[in-house]
Amino acid sequence: MRAWKWAVAVVTAAVCIASAPVLPGTALPGTAHAADSPYQRGPDPTVTSVAASRGTFATAGVSVPAGNGFGGGVIYYPTDTSQGTFGAIAIVPGYTATWAAEGAWMGHWLASFGFVIIGIDTNNRNDFDTARGTQLLAALDFLTQSSSVRTRVDASRLAVMGHSMGGGGAMSAALRRPSLKAAVGLAPYSPSQNLTTTKVPTMLLAGQNDTTVTPANVTTLYNGIPASVEKAYLELTGAGHAFPTSSNSVMMRKVIPWLKIFVDQDIRYSQFLCPMADSTGIRTYRSSCPLDPGGGGSVTRYEAENSPAVCTGAIDSDHAGYSGAGFCNGDNAAGAYAQFTVNASTAGTATLRVRSANGTTTARPASLIVNGTTVQSPAFEGTGLWTTWVTSTFNVPLNMGGNTIQLNPTTADGLPNIDYVEVATS
Repeated sequence: MRAWKWAVAVVTAAVCIASAPVLPGTALPGTAHAADSPYQRGPDPTVTSVAASRGTFATAGVSVPAGNGFGGGVIYYPTDTSQGTFGAIAIVPGYTATWAAEGAWMGHWLASFGFVIIGIDTNNRNDFDTARGTQLLAALDFLTQSSSVRTRVDASRLAVMGHSMGGGGAMSAALRRPSLKAAVGLAPYSPSQNLTTTKVPTMLLAGQNDTTVTPANVTTLYNGIPASVEKAYLELTGAGHAFPTSSNSVMMRKVIPWLKIFVDQDIRYSQFLCPMADSTGIRTYRSSCPLDPGGGGSVTRYEAENSPAVCTGAIDSDHAGYSGAGFCNGDNAAGAYAQFTVNASTAGTATLRVRSANGTTTARPASLIVNGTTVQSPAFEGTGLWTTWVTSTFNVPLNMGGNTIQLNPTTADGLPNIDYVEVATS
């Protein structure tokens, strides 16, 4: 267990209920989303929004000439100046490749989700991984210190990404600059180093049919990452070595949440990776879930099927996408509440996250009751499919010591199917 990560809280009872959560692309009425991080940018994410080819920010681009420690490139940035500074990612292409030919398709895409992106060319197309790592770090230094958009960038929230030899370059940069918030390797070729000493949260992606950097090669890198470091591995179904070189929505809907979680400390995006919300195009997935961006505080997950949780209906496993061994399909009845007793080390506001699914098109209203007082009245919208799981986030007041939390349905339809709840405290 990572020492800085998950703190212990105690849930002594849970009564689980009916069946129904929220349509992709919609927000939950009555749901208050906690400002878990001051770096959150953009509206609450949904399954639909994360899969979109553009986020909510308008973007612009500016070219960068060679001569700043790397071979030039392009900066992509949100034009909005009302939300403060943005985290930034430097990206380098693969061996002999150029940014224009291989990576430019992702520049505006990533920037539209609230990042400043610098995509670079290398000094020499034959540069190996360590040289590419050096140039990624030079690009970040240029971006934050000298570029025309430096005032838009938060220099404390930086990340690196690369493909093939460039992926090895991203790993090299992360090893040399442990203050980086995230690293992403796309079919990374890393002949000059392993990751046994990295301290940077790292996502590695492999292609099932890649014969240049095989899934086994990428798995070896993944397995070398220390247990104390957040990590994820994905193998893309049917993909070859060139999967990152043209528009790839499967890749992007996994990379964007990773960057949001660790660059922006935005836990709203954890629902897409822990567990994976959409496995389309993904053959294999492993990670160090639950993912903690290290923004302080503690988070504890409570599976509905695990004792001491109590379900007034049945523990089922017939709808895919749930976490753990199953989910609670509770009784369809008003008052068939789900109840959790949670211990808090200090009094204050905590974040409650409820993962649920509602295969109907009808909302199911409920009362959120904390220590006997109704604090919110959310309506869990229909998700259309029982395999579509969503996470609803609430601010709740907790006392020091034991607290009773109830989700109490107010109609005969009951509550959604409940997968788990998470409690985050600062």
